[in-house]
Amino acid sequence: MFTEMSDPRPHDPESVLRDVFGYDEFRPGQAHIIDSVLAGRDCIGVMPTGAGKSLTFQIPARIMPGTVLVLSPLISLMKDQVDALRDVGFRATAINSSLAADERRRRLRGFERGDYELVYLAPEALGPHMRERLRYAPLSLIVVDEAHCISQWGHDFRPSYRALQGLRDEIRDQRAGGNGLPVLALTATATRRVAADIVRQLGMRKPEGYKGSFFRSNLRVVCRKKGEGNTRAEILGLIRRHRGESGIVYCLSRKSVEQMAEFLRREGVDAVPYHAGLDDDARAEHQDAFARDEVDVVVATIAFGMGIDKSNVRFVIHRDMPSDIESWYQEIGRAGRDGLPSDCVLFYSWADVKVRERFLAEIDDPTVREAKRRAAVDLFRLADRDVCRHRGLLAYFGEDFDGCGESCDVCTGIGVTDLVDVLPVLKRKARAAGSRRRTAAVEADRSPSDPTFQRLRTLRKQLADERGVPAYIVFSDQVLWDLIDLRPGSPEEMLRVPGIGPAKLQQYGEVFLDALREG
Repeated sequence: MFTEMSDPRPHDPESVLRDVFGYDEFRPGQAHIIDSVLAGRDCIGVMPTGAGKSLTFQIPARIMPGTVLVLSPLISLMKDQVDALRDVGFRATAINSSLAADERRRRLRGFERGDYELVYLAPEALGPHMRERLRYAPLSLIVVDEAHCISQWGHDFRPSYRALQGLRDEIRDQRAGGNGLPVLALTATATRRVAADIVRQLGMRKPEGYKGSFFRSNLRVVCRKKGEGNTRAEILGLIRRHRGESGIVYCLSRKSVEQMAEFLRREGVDAVPYHAGLDDDARAEHQDAFARDEVDVVVATIAFGMGIDKSNVRFVIHRDMPSDIESWYQEIGRAGRDGLPSDCVLFYSWADVKVRERFLAEIDDPTVREAKRRAAVDLFRLADRDVCRHRGLLAYFGEDFDGCGESCDVCTGIGVTDLVDVLPVLKRKARAAGSRRRTAAVEADRSPSDPTFQRLRTLRKQLADERGVPAYIVFSDQVLWDLIDLRPGSPEEMLRVPGIGPAKLQQYGEVFLDALREG
């Protein structure tokens, strides 16, 4: 059942942030984007993964009259996103090809009546029939998520996004007044060239903009040249270091995915493969098992990625080089979305570049083909340089950055072989260097074997399974650790934990308070 909304709607974004989502302050850029949208302005937000992009349209959806339309390629994620919104009291739904015809018609009628605050829709669905239905829906905002997909210069261009060209003007011209329908474009990765192309393709008019810092200090980035060690053994060692935690291993081909998954299973790792060669049911089963913490590791091609919004991925390993720097950033961005320390390890070689060049032979446009070839070479050079990894990544996105100091192998001197046996090595290096800063990021780690954390994690999974949702929708790992650290003894004290608002407190408060009292 949908939660009944009071009337009138709130007008204060800060109160929605606090009373609905349980946070006391906005992250950088969120307030600027929200204010722009509420003022009826077009806006483009370029914000890294984990920066809270979703709140920039979810909060306006609670305040603005009518419905926020979210256009997203993530059909596999729509149910989880809608479930998470309903969990905090929103009237939200998704309309996509996975629905039975009767259910699809029911949701479309509700959309036209204004029954929903948010509606998620895939760009592939924007055929003539759907565009006609949009004329009658009480839209207040169009959100284009993963907006880089509309640009051929982006790392994940999707032809279906071209259906968005002219959509806003087409709808606005058919409505009384012809005004008042802003567009919000959001992306986690975009160079200046891609951002300018997004604005042009979507027909945005004098848009407001916000570009956040792409530095994520909780991601510990390490590069390892193939041939300097046993890559397969080192990958196994890295995974064993994260025993019982969630991670992704990216491989270049379907064959290497299957071989790596089989190797890990033989070595006792709970791993499943994911690639386009598997049938739809197998892919859905493996992705769902990973989202619900039923398997630890997914070994995948790039077919696996945009469809995952799991907040507690503790490592991302690239057995082979991605196609370019932007793809690498996007893929390692799937780690540590809850803000906790996570490892991102790239195994690279010049042979990977040559393999990529063979793939590019299928591209007819010589300009695009050469640009993509240079992009693969640029990634190899970045990985092969003795320069702060984060500095190199951020320079690609036009951001000046001196160096991380403690979040990459170049700055810390901690490489792959060290991470396999990290604690003794860290202690040994700190005697050698007398540096407390080097160990700060790792000392902030909490052990997944902590008995209280395990008890709360088990409880979280039980509650999530009962509701048929992934565990992170109940609480993130960060919230679990905050509960352990803050030890709230009452519902009032629990509301002080970031990420716990009244709706979450009502649903889960007592059971978690009881679990904390047991410890």
